[in-house]
Amino acid sequence: METSGQGLARDALAQYLAETLDINRFRDYCPNGLQVEGKSHIRRVISGVTASLALLEAAIEVEADAVLVHHGYFWRGEDPRVIGNRRRRLKLLLDHDINLFAYHLPLDAHPELGNNAQLALRLGFTADGRFGEQDLGWTGHSTAQTVAELMRAVQRALGREPQLIGEAEQQVTRVAWCTGAAQNAFEQAIEAGASVYISGEISEQTVHLARESGVAYLACGHHATERFGVQALGDDVSRRFGLHHQFIDIANPV
Repeated sequence: METSGQGLARDALAQYLAETLDINRFRDYCPNGLQVEGKSHIRRVISGVTASLALLEAAIEVEADAVLVHHGYFWRGEDPRVIGNRRRRLKLLLDHDINLFAYHLPLDAHPELGNNAQLALRLGFTADGRFGEQDLGWTGHSTAQTVAELMRAVQRALGREPQLIGEAEQQVTRVAWCTGAAQNAFEQAIEAGASVYISGEISEQTVHLARESGVAYLACGHHATERFGVQALGDDVSRRFGLHHQFIDIANPV
């Protein structure tokens, strides 16, 4: 695919992203791909974790042609009516002719550009296996010898202190991780032989499972653990097609 003086054709970008992320392989909770159609050619792409109102306003400010996110719209079970906040978001996109591309599970799973792969890169993990539903969880080894060392690595990489359920002096023999809201995969991570499990969120029952299993749990933030995949994907598109790409981080404490 070539980029003309007008930019890259919207449908060509959609095709490239669909093939690169193998979107048809996944059973997901939302549609992956082009969610809101804008102008036919793209020169400037803004990426972010979630297609929030703040991200859309930032994209308008820099005159973006497309917004690329991990968390888009039209989630299964949501109220489908275009009212309230949904109307405000969609109206901004449509009024400014901006394309919205969103990739959920396919972006978590990609072996190089995905959230899990990019988090591993920053934390010094060597991946050697997968686990859980649709093989979304990853297992491997860490350069950290103890949970305390691993916590310091997380703080350096993510800019926030993780919440630990377990013992800081515990030895790290095998690590498992899955970004975002993957606390429900904790039991499967234990079965995969992990001594430490890293994810974004934590639930009440997670505390008891960590204590009873002896496997440490690090809750590192849903947003914080999923900032890197969409950046890598945007950079890939920029290099390949000569598009201008900018990642905009809308701060989120969760």
